[in-house]
Amino acid sequence: MRWLLAVILLIPGLAVAEEAKPLADNPVAEARLKALAVELRCLVCQNQTLADSNAPLAEDLRREVREMIAKDMSDQEIIDFLVERYGDFVLYRPRWKVSTTLLWLGPFLLLIAGATALVLALRRRQKKLVDVALSEEERTRVAQLLSEGANRL
Repeated sequence: MRWLLAVILLIPGLAVAEEAKPLADNPVAEARLKALAVELRCLVCQNQTLADSNAPLAEDLRREVREMIAKDMSDQEIIDFLVERYGDFVLYRPRWKVSTTLLWLGPFLLLIAGATALVLALRRRQKKLVDVALSEEERTRVAQLLSEGANRL
């Protein structure tokens, strides 16, 4: 009776292990998986591709992509399915849309804003600098101090 229970409990585990196997018998499908995994983001790891991540969720997503490849879905169909299910966040390089415009243009806008602020600050600083006219007595004193300093070296 116990062995029957053990066999029943092991059968689902064998099915999961079978699904997780790489597509070694089909190198084209495995290459497709690798290409897709580089284009998809791990949903748990903020800045890693699906190929780079070792998170359990990434393993599940890779297994899901393997299953879709085995069902002869095209790469675009797989990507569209994952975007529909998880949103644009699943794409490592999000598509250009109105909602992602700031994501694509943000770094350039920040760079331009920083450069503009620097130029304005330098111009303001330059306007504050005023040439001070020295009297003849002050110039003589400066020259004397400079010559004394040079003689000490």
